[in-house]
Amino acid sequence: MAEVSSNRNVNRQFRLKKRPSGKIQRSDFDFVESPIPQPGPGEVLFRTLYLSMEPIYRLWLTDTDHDLPPVAIGDVVRGVGLARVVASNNEAWKVGDLGSGMFGWQDYAVPPAPGLARVARIPANLPVPLRATMGSCGSTGFCAYFGLLDIGKPKDGETVLVSAAAGAVGSIAGQIAKIKGARVVGIAGGAEKCRMLRDEFGFDDAVDYKRPDWREQLAAATPNGIAVNFENVGGDIMNAVLERMNKGGRVVLCGLISSYNDGARDGGHLVAPGNFVPVFTRRLTMQGFVFTDFAPRFGEATKQLAQWVSEGKIKDRDTVVKGLENAVDALNQQFDGGNIGKLVVEISEP
Repeated sequence: MAEVSSNRNVNRQFRLKKRPSGKIQRSDFDFVESPIPQPGPGEVLFRTLYLSMEPIYRLWLTDTDHDLPPVAIGDVVRGVGLARVVASNNEAWKVGDLGSGMFGWQDYAVPPAPGLARVARIPANLPVPLRATMGSCGSTGFCAYFGLLDIGKPKDGETVLVSAAAGAVGSIAGQIAKIKGARVVGIAGGAEKCRMLRDEFGFDDAVDYKRPDWREQLAAATPNGIAVNFENVGGDIMNAVLERMNKGGRVVLCGLISSYNDGARDGGHLVAPGNFVPVFTRRLTMQGFVFTDFAPRFGEATKQLAQWVSEGKIKDRDTVVKGLENAVDALNQQFDGGNIGKLVVEISEP
């Protein structure tokens, strides 16, 4: 792969070279320079500040439709970013305005004029750091907020189990559950992440899945069973949690990250083995979702999440990787457990 210069008078881009098999590699992409695009009539030029790293990106690189069509060979890799307007031919967008949208793995983007309707304007007066609009007050927070409250519907005193609890969505989902009066148990990898869940995020208990006795830990941490499972992982962890669910429990399917790379090996077809007998015998409700299902209510969620963050009820942790050139390594951290909280790539200075 050709190296690009550090000259910011060009647009650096990651373009898909070939379909990855398993874990993504730098050789799966071309990292190229192109001219900075110029906005046409009604269009806006955005410069990306932060690129949000999401596990779903791995599925978009396969040759099968999931929630969106696959990224085409030769196209800029799809990705959600926070960007600032640097040139505008649209009266609704002024230079300096901030927006969040599908800007891709590149320095600059000009969405087609009709696509501007899908760029979320970032309010200038939110009482949180700018980076929080990528995490706790943005798409990550939306997943936790809508998944837990609209699907999980925890009641005071119920036990809520969150897998991948030290990750971006899981850490916020657990804290929202605590706000709602639930008893919260998180599953995470390693003693330090489990300590953080208890001491920093206020979880009642934590299970270290890297220890051989994690199933025994899970049983001890949920003596009265589990009412709500906020599922981010799938596989063996989900199967073990389903066995602990109470009759009439709710399963929120936010992600199945343990299967994403394996699904890529299977021709892009996501295969997530599961023991669904408890769903039947315990009359569980299981529902999958993506945060865009709730797009008309993003304003509501942003306002509430920002209030909770400013009041200290939600602690916002993130992992920042600097440099667009490191985006491939950053995405792999999602699957290696190398990040705490929200993972973002800083592309240019805010």
